Amino acid sequence: MSLRSPLGRVRGLGSANEGVGHFVAQRLTGLLLIPLGFWFACSVIGLTHADFAQVKGWMGRPGNAALLLLTMLATVHHGQLGVQVVIEDYVHCECKKVASLIATKLIAAFLAVFMTVSVLKVAVGV
Repeated sequence: MSLRSPLGRVRGLGSANEGVGHFVAQRLTGLLLIPLGFWFACSVIGLTHADFAQVKGWMGRPGNAALLLLTMLATVHHGQLGVQVVIEDYVHCECKKVASLIATKLIAAFLAVFMTVSVLKVAVGV
């Protein structure tokens, strides 16, 4: 016999209220990647027979460098969100789940920094 009310017994056992933000971020990055994917595909097709100097000139334009960075960062973030969902759904051992989620975030952060530095190095010539 408990003196707590039914509502008091279930408080704190429900949702962590984090799913909506994750859902929205995944959908927004997915929608953002549609036009960026078309832009990237058309750009790569246009640069098919280009040498490094032509690619550097193309990437040196601020609009192209910004769109390329946005495409890469959105892709990394969208992929990390998707892998996170798979890990949360299918990895049942809590220690493996936490280690996998941390590794996924670290890999995504490393890729984001590496790609940003690479694009800026080619575009700006640092």
